[in-house]
Amino acid sequence: MNSAPRLAQSSTRASSSQWACFFCQRAGPQPRRAEIPGSFRRNVSSSGLRRAQQQQGNAPSMEQIRAHYGRKNRTVAFYTLSTILGTVALSYGSVPLYKMICQTTGWGGQPVRAHGGSYDGDISSRLVPVTSANRIRVTFNASVSDELPWKFVPQQREVRVLPGETALAFYKAENRGDRDIIGVATYSVTPAQCAPYFSKIQCFCFEEQRLNAGETVDMPVFFYLDPDLLNDLNMKGVETVTLNYTFFKARYDNNGRFKAPAMV
Repeated sequence: MNSAPRLAQSSTRASSSQWACFFCQRAGPQPRRAEIPGSFRRNVSSSGLRRAQQQQGNAPSMEQIRAHYGRKNRTVAFYTLSTILGTVALSYGSVPLYKMICQTTGWGGQPVRAHGGSYDGDISSRLVPVTSANRIRVTFNASVSDELPWKFVPQQREVRVLPGETALAFYKAENRGDRDIIGVATYSVTPAQCAPYFSKIQCFCFEEQRLNAGETVDMPVFFYLDPDLLNDLNMKGVETVTLNYTFFKARYDNNGRFKAPAMV
């Protein structure tokens, strides 16, 4: 008899709580949080305080920090200055060094100077024409940079020489400008594999050539082809060699020193 009313009342309370608003639901009793014992809180706070004191005691002072970063800054400055000085030294020494190497080895199509060859002994031992070999045709080419008002041409188009035979050729330069100009010439040999065997005894390359306004001069080139080219497989079939000269206007740095032009 009494169970039915109680069931109805419980269903009524469930339905009413189901449709109750948010604030009414939050107004009900909330579950209590577990309280942390006071002794535990005191232990945690005291251990954290001790840890902070220890960290503060081991922390470096401002003087130590300044000394550390001062050493790092000096190290970075040292390496930076060394890099700058090395780059400047390399830029100034690259042209003479490249010139010396190329004249000794013939790299980059540079003819080998007779006194800088790869052989030992007297140079006269190399100047023996090989009569059993075919003559090699040597042609000459000349050009002038756009900023140099010169006319520069070879006086002969070609010569035919034997390996080991000396030859003399001439170029003519004329200053067509209205003032004195200093020029400097660079050179190369094609094909490139012939450069180690093209030895110059005398030439005007990489030397200052001062021409007055309207002046014309003859410039000699005394050279020979080293007989060792006959033993080089890369020289098989090479019948023509070309000597190229290019004149540039000489440049000077702020201290009045001559600056050689870049290699071609």
